[in-house]
Amino acid sequence: MSTHAQQQAAQDWQRWHEERTAVVAAPYGPLSLTGTHWLADYPEGRIPAVPGRWRERDGAPVLEAGPADGLTVGGEPFAGEVRLAADRGPIGASRVAHGARRLVVLSREGLWAVRVFDPDAPARRAFRAIGATPYDPRWAVPGTFRPYGESRTVRVENADGVARGLGLSGELAFELAGARHTLRAAVEPDGSLWAVFADATSGDTSYRFRFLRPAAPDEDGAVTVDFNRALLPPCAFADHFICPFPPPGNTLPVTVEAGERQRIDG
Repeated sequence: MSTHAQQQAAQDWQRWHEERTAVVAAPYGPLSLTGTHWLADYPEGRIPAVPGRWRERDGAPVLEAGPADGLTVGGEPFAGEVRLAADRGPIGASRVAHGARRLVVLSREGLWAVRVFDPDAPARRAFRAIGATPYDPRWAVPGTFRPYGESRTVRVENADGVARGLGLSGELAFELAGARHTLRAAVEPDGSLWAVFADATSGDTSYRFRFLRPAAPDEDGAVTVDFNRALLPPCAFADHFICPFPPPGNTLPVTVEAGERQRIDG
């Protein structure tokens, strides 16, 4: 890579890092999550600190509320009963709200939950920065994505201690420190890749695992594997996320001193 190209890549990385920090610190970013409440844990439908009654009926969550609960649905004061679906859009535009808080409906493997996002969350107030290593061209390497014949699902532990299925679409092959490595990865709806990985820094000088999101491979499977853009998972910002741990084979025996490393509070 030429000197000019390296300078441009470093500038692009700095912009990416600043934008990433802004997204994390936004009013309804990951720092604002104060709870993930599984409806199965509350058979009577009463979730502590969450107004209304939330119960599953015929495979979907149903919310019952009165005027005193202070809820809005679709931006209008709500009293009565409404059948809900999983929220797919931006958190700030979620259908159910309680003042500034957003109550987001979540579904995982047939189980329903309500997530609470609060702009006044303690984690958001304490946050100062994302600790990250400055751009280094040595950590951006050519790779090849080799898709499986068909998608596979493996059971992996999640950050909340529950094992869940993790869908995998193929292997990402690349070379680091003179050795060949692979990461098992999923393909996102836009064609980009997503891998959960750990390395020799994990749990020491970086968070216990991180995410990698390479762009979509070309027709031959070629893709740039850029660890400068390794991401902290959402559970590094709030304890109530259920991030998957790395699947078998995704712990690299390499010290990856690149990308996002730790959340910094003040």
